[in-house]
Amino acid sequence: MRTSGRGGEGQKYALTSDEDQSDFWGFVHEAEGLFTPLPDAEGARRVLLAGCLPQGGLLKSVDHVGSRRAVAGNAWFELLDGDGAIMGAYFCNEVTVVDVEPSARGVGLVDLVVTLWCENALAGAEPVWDLIRADNLNRTGMWHELAPEDRRAWLSVALWSREYHRQGRPDALAGQAFPLDGRHIVDRDTFYCAIGEAINGPGGYFGWNLDALNDCLRGGWGATTPFTLLWESSTEARARLVERVPVGGREVVLFDLLMEIFEERGVSIVLR
Repeated sequence: MRTSGRGGEGQKYALTSDEDQSDFWGFVHEAEGLFTPLPDAEGARRVLLAGCLPQGGLLKSVDHVGSRRAVAGNAWFELLDGDGAIMGAYFCNEVTVVDVEPSARGVGLVDLVVTLWCENALAGAEPVWDLIRADNLNRTGMWHELAPEDRRAWLSVALWSREYHRQGRPDALAGQAFPLDGRHIVDRDTFYCAIGEAINGPGGYFGWNLDALNDCLRGGWGATTPFTLLWESSTEARARLVERVPVGGREVVLFDLLMEIFEERGVSIVLR
């Protein structure tokens, strides 16, 4: 993925060709529909790019609406913060221009309707990106009141924004102790929300499934093993993490499996 530089005032998104990193497609004020899956096709999107000044391959496609040449191709859909810096990006397949109209957002701008395929832009993720953009994702526990379906979206944003959040900061040195608040851990997604926050602060990421957790424990994601987790309210969490997970021909209770993974990776757990 390339970065497109910095956008101007009010520009929340930018698009860049995946096939040619020098082929910048332009900045966009709004992307209505990016986080709204179409019925019967979860990854399919119909997106209104409001306030767009098309460039490169996207501009060429605008000139051929209604024909095969309206397909611009695959792209990175970059999300910009309030200063125009890139917070994260989604890979999008088959960006195709299906309509174009003059935009009320500025002279020379257009509103484009495009279709594309983007499985990673989950419904419910947009408000989390807005928190980051406004620099309001700045305290712990902001995920506590989320509905179950929105916790997954929270984790997805934590993943795709992790480089922006860390901004080159090195992992914590080995031997550190991290408090893990177990009061709001009720299932696997809330566990990942809690441990991401424990290791990397508000909105932090440290896995969102068992394979990803294993990867994070190998280093490069905020912590260096060996380290210690001080698991507060662990009794309550143990009582809730009772899902049985198939592992190598056996089934293991999720809480016990997490303990096994931590032990194998050199993490000491202090249950409180």
